[in-house]
Amino acid sequence: MAKVKDIFARLNELAPTDLKLGFDNVGLLVGAWDDEVNRVLCALDITLDVIGEARELGADLILSHHPLFFELKHVTDSDVTGQRVLALARANLAAICMHTNLDITLGGVNDALAAALGLEDTETFGQEACGRVGTVPEQSLSDFLGRVKSALHANGLRYVDAGRPVNRVAVLGGAGGGNMFEAFEAGADTYVTADLKHHQFIDAKELGLNLIDAGHFSTENVVVPVLAETVAESFPEVEVLISRVHAQPERFF
Repeated sequence: MAKVKDIFARLNELAPTDLKLGFDNVGLLVGAWDDEVNRVLCALDITLDVIGEARELGADLILSHHPLFFELKHVTDSDVTGQRVLALARANLAAICMHTNLDITLGGVNDALAAALGLEDTETFGQEACGRVGTVPEQSLSDFLGRVKSALHANGLRYVDAGRPVNRVAVLGGAGGGNMFEAFEAGADTYVTADLKHHQFIDAKELGLNLIDAGHFSTENVVVPVLAETVAESFPEVEVLISRVHAQPERFF
């Protein structure tokens, strides 16, 4: 029978926790190492809805990309973080979170994002080698926007058209605006990321870089099936499910 510590050990092989960035908080954040695991629920975030779903499904462990908390000084029901931790503890649910270590590692978030968008001959870029840059068949930005929206199941896209066809594409899941110049220096004509700010769209236009904000959820949710497959293949006796209630939170009017 698989235990929480066994599943963590396998995930640590996929995305070693010592790869995480300094601000991050990863690993087993709630639960007991020796608890048995029969069913796992995978989701990008551990929300109250996801916790409720896990309880209904009879799961023993929730596996997520985003940490349940970064710094925790108290656990009370006066804030949503405390409510989540209390809900997990009351349901005897463990929580394992793999964040920036999963961004950086080979086969993690950014390789999954590159694969979803059809990038070939990919290389790393950026100071922490988080990003990926590769090629797609040359196409118009309009055609590529359609591909991005469809492949990532995004509710909508924000973008800047720099007047260039799309051929060499850089990607970085989540908040990658700070890596935009590194993407440009890596030879990208197009950069797909999320959480972009006003001045970054202006900078991209003046650089001559097509810039696409495909949403934090959509650019990172591609890794959830990777987590599910890793656990399912390593522990065939464990049922592994992907959340059906968790989705991109922002909508477009």
